[in-house]
Amino acid sequence: MAWNEWESLKSAKAVASPGAGTGGGGGARGDLVAHQDDLGAVGHEAFVLHRSLSRQADVSGAGLDRSGACSTSQAAASLKSHHFAMGPALGTTVTVWTAQLKHLLQACAHISNHLDHTKASHAQDDAKVRTKIRGVVAPETPVSRLTEYFK
Repeated sequence: MAWNEWESLKSAKAVASPGAGTGGGGGARGDLVAHQDDLGAVGHEAFVLHRSLSRQADVSGAGLDRSGACSTSQAAASLKSHHFAMGPALGTTVTVWTAQLKHLLQACAHISNHLDHTKASHAQDDAKVRTKIRGVVAPETPVSRLTEYFK
């Protein structure tokens, strides 16, 4: 996504819902905001996609023979041995497909793991802040009342 495309999306979001974003750090600039629940949902969807792809899209693991060649690679070898031009092309297709699938699976895993880590890390940071505020600043004052002191 290009930077100008990102800026136009933010502007469209600000125009569509001018009151949105207040209280979430977005303000009047129209920044897009992601909440903890949103991060968890995206991470979960990345995990589900990874699981689905690894089960259903792995053509190099389907129909393995004794030598470890998949059914598509076997077909490519057979076509090549009979001098069909499609044989090498099919072999290349399997190689490219497998490489692209591995990259996609890595990306899904990275997204899922990163968002899980981010969510857990922010929860730990929030817990540390709450502990410090309650223990040092004002033990009897709940965190939600602190905003009154900054007006």
